[in-house]
Amino acid sequence: MTTEKLYFQDSHRSVFDARVLSCEPWKDGWRIVLDRTVFFPEGGGQYADPGFLGEVEVVDVHEKDGVIYHYTKEPIEAGQKVEGRILWEVRFDRMQQHTGEHIVSGLVHKRFGYQNVGFHLGSEDCTMDFNGEITKEEIREIEWEANRAVVRNLEVEVTYPDQKVLQTLVYRSKIEIEGQVRIVTIPEYDVCACCAPHVKQTGEIGQIRLTGVQRYKGGVRVTMLCGFRALEDYRRKAESTGCISSALCVKEEDVAQGGRKIKNDCTEWKQRYAQLKRDMLAIRAERLAGQSEDVIVFADDLEGEELRILMNLVLDHGKRLCAVFGGDEEHGFRYVIGSRILDMRPLAKELNETFHGRGGGKSEMVQGSVQGNESEMRAWIQEKARKMNG
Repeated sequence: MTTEKLYFQDSHRSVFDARVLSCEPWKDGWRIVLDRTVFFPEGGGQYADPGFLGEVEVVDVHEKDGVIYHYTKEPIEAGQKVEGRILWEVRFDRMQQHTGEHIVSGLVHKRFGYQNVGFHLGSEDCTMDFNGEITKEEIREIEWEANRAVVRNLEVEVTYPDQKVLQTLVYRSKIEIEGQVRIVTIPEYDVCACCAPHVKQTGEIGQIRLTGVQRYKGGVRVTMLCGFRALEDYRRKAESTGCISSALCVKEEDVAQGGRKIKNDCTEWKQRYAQLKRDMLAIRAERLAGQSEDVIVFADDLEGEELRILMNLVLDHGKRLCAVFGGDEEHGFRYVIGSRILDMRPLAKELNETFHGRGGGKSEMVQGSVQGNESEMRAWIQEKARKMNG
């Protein structure tokens, strides 16, 4: 028993009548065999067609030994006639992507001799894996030539050559295939063995966009969008460009230049801001240095390296010890403690043990984090510093 594959007869057919040959329970649903079908089963990097048998939804389709199985959530009585219909927009979208892939793979093979060693037709985009390096500039050239094929509206030819012809025919995906080999030809661009439905004319693809290329397993992975997917990608990017253009007050064609200017301005302002912070820390350190020989600071406005910078600025004024804590009691404190004359490591060890902290460092500087009450830690540091100073 084999299933008649109507999608091979007409890739644009979306509705058909069939007889249910069998319906059996399968996992959490049912598995139905028809005498013929338009539903393409999963294969060749392409998902199965979604659709309905009567009012029963088809959730997946697979083929085994020439029999096509339709997986559903509800049963249909064997012997019954049923009208099947696939979701045409989904089928057409996938055909646009798949035929586009053939054109691109054919161009890559013709120009570089590379093979497409991996093809995935996803719900968002398509990826093609080639076993050789392709630059971004070369990808742009391939994209241009691929769209020439679309504009030429070439007929997509499907043939079933016999074994004698196959032995002399040059085509991609030339591997050992049992049974009849189906050859899909796009004149001047590609000849390839393929089991999936395709558009009838290349013009139906609409457009081909190669949106990305990255190194992958010794070759490259190319991301592609065709047809309405490519159009939607263009719309999204055009909308984003328009928004950026308005925000930067530049023409749309100048957004890249405007973006570079904003980046350079931000870098300049960050440098100015950093210098102002350093100047403010120097003033702060000078004020703190006038208080005592051992300076203890708790501040919630210091970030990153600013704790260490303030500590060193204070020590530059000749102070014996400087402890800088940043944070708050709720979230904990980061600390940096330093001295030019005392070993800070024993102090840090005892501090961590007393206030549930962690950290360490060198003799002249230690750093880490602790949990506790500010006033208790301040008093504790003052007492330890007093003892260390004799």
